[in-house]
Amino acid sequence: MNIIQQVIEKITKDYYEIFEETIKNKNNIGDFILNIKDMLDEVGTILVKGALEETDECIRNSNDRKSKWYIERRNESKTLSTIFGDVVYDRTYFKNKSTGEYAYLCDERYGIEPHERMDMSLKAAIVEKSNDLSYAKSIEGFNTGIYSRSTVMNLIREMGAIENNYIASEFKNKSIKELFVEADEDHVATQYNGNKMVKIVYVHEGKRKVSKNRYELINPRYFTALSGANEDLWLEVTNYIYEAYNIDAVDNIYISGDGAKWIKEGVNWIPKSVFVLDYFHLSKYIKKATAHMEYTSKYMWQYLKSGMKKDVKALFEAIIESTEEPSKKDAVITSKKYVMNNWDAIQRLLNNKKLGCSAEGHVSHVLSDRLSSRPMGWSIEGADQMARLRCFIQNGGKVYEYMKSKLSTKKQKEKSIKIDSRTLKKSKRNNLGKLDNLIILNIGKVNPCSRYLKAVRGL
Repeated sequence: MNIIQQVIEKITKDYYEIFEETIKNKNNIGDFILNIKDMLDEVGTILVKGALEETDECIRNSNDRKSKWYIERRNESKTLSTIFGDVVYDRTYFKNKSTGEYAYLCDERYGIEPHERMDMSLKAAIVEKSNDLSYAKSIEGFNTGIYSRSTVMNLIREMGAIENNYIASEFKNKSIKELFVEADEDHVATQYNGNKMVKIVYVHEGKRKVSKNRYELINPRYFTALSGANEDLWLEVTNYIYEAYNIDAVDNIYISGDGAKWIKEGVNWIPKSVFVLDYFHLSKYIKKATAHMEYTSKYMWQYLKSGMKKDVKALFEAIIESTEEPSKKDAVITSKKYVMNNWDAIQRLLNNKKLGCSAEGHVSHVLSDRLSSRPMGWSIEGADQMARLRCFIQNGGKVYEYMKSKLSTKKQKEKSIKIDSRTLKKSKRNNLGKLDNLIILNIGKVNPCSRYLKAVRGL
């Protein structure tokens, strides 16, 4: 049966069957929608099968093919898993007249490897699900053959580690007065090497209010790296800033974080930058120092906000002297050292209302939700690739487009066959011409579906 005729008749028949069942059984509209989706997925497999087999036929009839390739075997069956479901189609096996090489020219034209079982759009859909879900759950919901969590892992391995600067900036040499760089890290459990630090840095232009208690970053850009890659990470951040912004027009760049050495190192890379301690970690250390003597907390904050360094130091020393329990005394000593070592960064924070840091929340949202919030052990390679995938998607990256550009199995090579335009026109005429044979158009009954199909036939 002609592919167009088959699809139209199936849609028409299944639609009315589903519609009548919904009315008769007083089903919810959700039941109707789910049944229609199943039907459309099946139609999708029919159309994909038709496209592949019609391409194969066009190649067989091509004069270019006839001059270069013999037909070795016909009707060689292959199953390809797609987002619609499994597609079983027939194609032709050819032999090159000059080289003796064998090939499925239709498959090569569409970038389908000889032993490939999965279409690239399905691969991309599964990888995108793995961005939020476990490998096992990422393959659920697709009407395809049986795949395992190893399949998902292998798909991500195929993609490799996505470069932080793979996506070009949306703007070039933008003039802006202030830039904000925030950084933090997540500690991810690995299978054989204990915990590994995964770092995140993001650049933005400030925050805007989107609802009563919610703000969003303006033009955020995310970067990530495993521990030990400080130079490469800060170089990528610096290169992005120079590419996206007019550095001469920038007055200040604020680098915010918890005071870790690798974060402070960013000041040495990014011009016009100063370090600012983030409020979350400052308050954590103040609470740790004053929790057992709560009345001192108020005075500690007053002294900090007033820039009274000597008074802060004296208060810490008084708390230490009054603390008997060794563990608590050690906590106060640690807090004192932390505050004194980051004094200038604390003063910048407390004297500029715009310098709030949301790095802790972004670590949770971008990294921890997938990497460390569940009891699992990652390989070092897997943790790095997942972190980069999540940043890539946060930056607006499309997995399918990335796969096409980086992992497309085979581009059209020299053996690609030119399909004559006359062959394509003939195929189109044959398909559209057979619309006259549709039963629904010839039974005389007028309904919206028949009116639409008659309009199509008249094209």
